[in-house]
Amino acid sequence: MKKIIYRSEDSGKANYGWLDTKYSFSFANYYNPKMMNFGMLRVLNDDTVVPAMGFGTHPHDNMEIITLVLEGALEHKDSMGTGSVIYKDEVQVMSAGSGITHSEFNPSDKEAVKLIQLWIFPKEKNIKPRYDQKSFPISERKNKLIPAVSGLNKEGSLYIHQDAEIYLGNFEKGKKVNYQISNPANGAYILVVDGSLKVGDEELFSRDAIGISEVKDFEIEMIEDSNFLIIDVPMSWWYRD
Repeated sequence: MKKIIYRSEDSGKANYGWLDTKYSFSFANYYNPKMMNFGMLRVLNDDTVVPAMGFGTHPHDNMEIITLVLEGALEHKDSMGTGSVIYKDEVQVMSAGSGITHSEFNPSDKEAVKLIQLWIFPKEKNIKPRYDQKSFPISERKNKLIPAVSGLNKEGSLYIHQDAEIYLGNFEKGKKVNYQISNPANGAYILVVDGSLKVGDEELFSRDAIGISEVKDFEIEMIEDSNFLIIDVPMSWWYRD
């Protein structure tokens, strides 16, 4: 088994006044050649946007963009004509494909919005852009793993154009769960959203992460009540043109 530990305090950090963010991988003005990606997972940003502010209209292409709102709400508008609000415990998927522009805005004048956004490279370039979102209430995740995002046609999940999956877990202290990686060519990136847990002999705390590859399965043990993500992604870089 290969593993790499990502401690929260080692993340890239930026505060633009309206946006307070941590970068798990090189992004914007943060560059670390040792922190470029985990397989096909290219971006994982931990964002807090102040009330009545947000990201103006900007372009994307050939990227699967997944957003999980932890607190507050995020308003989305795009060039496909989509206009929606993503609330706490909702997950949004946007396949940028051949090209799309969109904006993301905190519609509240009182409450900050906290979110985690991931970018995963697709397995095929220049697909037709698409959008979807769904609620995954934390109460329905108690002591179980829920497939929120999947390119493997898991029932109830949001589709992405990659042989990848994102599971949401919310487990009580002392509970254990075994996870089997979906494909021998994949690895798993585990992010602790809140709480603390153990993966093997590694203890992880809030916003810490571990990347695991070259193993079939592994066990997660909760040190405290814990909320976490498992991001199961191909480790090799390739596109189908």
